[in-house]
Amino acid sequence: MISIKHLSKTFQNPDGSTLTVLKDVNCDIDKGEVISIIGPSGTGKSTLLRAINMLEPPTGGEIWVDGENIMAKGYPLDRLRRKMGMVFQGFNLFEHMTVLENVVYAPTKLLHVPLAQAREEAMELLKKVGMAQKADVYPASLSGGQKQRVAIARSLAMHPEVILFDEPTSALDPTMVGEVLSVMRQLAKEGLTMLIVTHEMRFARDVSTRIFFMNEGIIYEDGSPDQIFRHPVHSATKAFVNRIQKLVYEIDSDDFDYLQIHTGINRFCIKYNLGDKADPAYAIVKEMLFTHMRDQRPLTLRMTYAELSGETALDFMVEGRKDSPLAPDAALDSIRALSRDIVEEPTARGFRVKVLL
Repeated sequence: MISIKHLSKTFQNPDGSTLTVLKDVNCDIDKGEVISIIGPSGTGKSTLLRAINMLEPPTGGEIWVDGENIMAKGYPLDRLRRKMGMVFQGFNLFEHMTVLENVVYAPTKLLHVPLAQAREEAMELLKKVGMAQKADVYPASLSGGQKQRVAIARSLAMHPEVILFDEPTSALDPTMVGEVLSVMRQLAKEGLTMLIVTHEMRFARDVSTRIFFMNEGIIYEDGSPDQIFRHPVHSATKAFVNRIQKLVYEIDSDDFDYLQIHTGINRFCIKYNLGDKADPAYAIVKEMLFTHMRDQRPLTLRMTYAELSGETALDFMVEGRKDSPLAPDAALDSIRALSRDIVEEPTARGFRVKVLL
C-alpha cells in the first residue's frame, strides 16, 4: 500500500542553521498491517507520519501510495487525504459544532454524501467508539478521552484506507488512556491499516503486526513485536523497550514524611495508569514501615513499574545486611492478601524485600 524510499526532512532554523529530523527512511507497508512507531522523543516519529500524508512535505526521497508517487509534481493531495485519515495529539475538533456535526462535516463537504446518510453513518461510528450518547453536545463539555474518541470517529467517517495516529494518548489524563486504546484495539481486530506513534509499550506489543523502532532519524530496527520486545538486535532498542519507571524515597529516621510518600505513590499510579495499585501500595508501605521494618533505618523505598511487562513492585532495601530484616515469625498475611508475591533476596548493597503488586 505504501512504499517509502530514502525519505529525508530538514528544517531551517531562524538563525540560518539546519536540523535534519529524518535522514534516510525506507520501509514498505502492506494493507491490513498495524505498525507501531516507537523510540525516544525527538527522533522523527511524528515528522514521519506528517510526511506520509504531506502535512510536512519531505525534503528528499519518495513516497508511493497505491503505486503513485505522491511527491511527484502535480499529484492531487485531495486524493491522498481521502485515502488517509489522521488522529492528532490535540483532537482538533471544531468547538462551535456538536459532536455529530464534527463527524458529518467532512463526508458532506468533501465526499458530497447526503446529509441524512452522513448522519446515519456518523451515529453508527459514534456507537462504535462509545460516544453516541454525546452526539448533541459540544466538545467543551467532553473529557480528553471522549474528545479523542470523537476524533477517531471523525477520521473513520471518511472511509480511509489507512489511519495515522500521532501519539493519540499523550495529551490525555492517564485515567483516560484506556478508553482510547480500547477503541484502537477494536479497529486493529477489524483489519484497518494503522500507523501509530505511541509511547504505550504494552499496547504496541499487543496490537501491532510490526514495530518500527526509530532512533537518530532512521528506522533503527523493524520487526515483529516478539523480535523487538524479546529479541532486539541493537542495544539502543533493548535499552528503550526495557525501561523501568521508579519512585524512590530515602528514609533515614522515624521522622520521615509519610504524607509525602502517600501523595507520591498516588501521582506515580495516576501517571502510569496504575490506579488499581494505589490503595494496596499505601497499605503495604504503611504496614512495612511502621510495623515489620520499623527498626530498619536507614532504608530505601522504591516503587517500580516495568512498562513492557507491566510488573509493579515495592522494594524495601536495607544496606549492609546479609540476612532478611523481617522477623522469622512476622505476620505478613495482610500483605500477602494485597500482593502477588513477597521475595526476600540479598543484593550487592544489602538485603531487599520485594513485594509484587
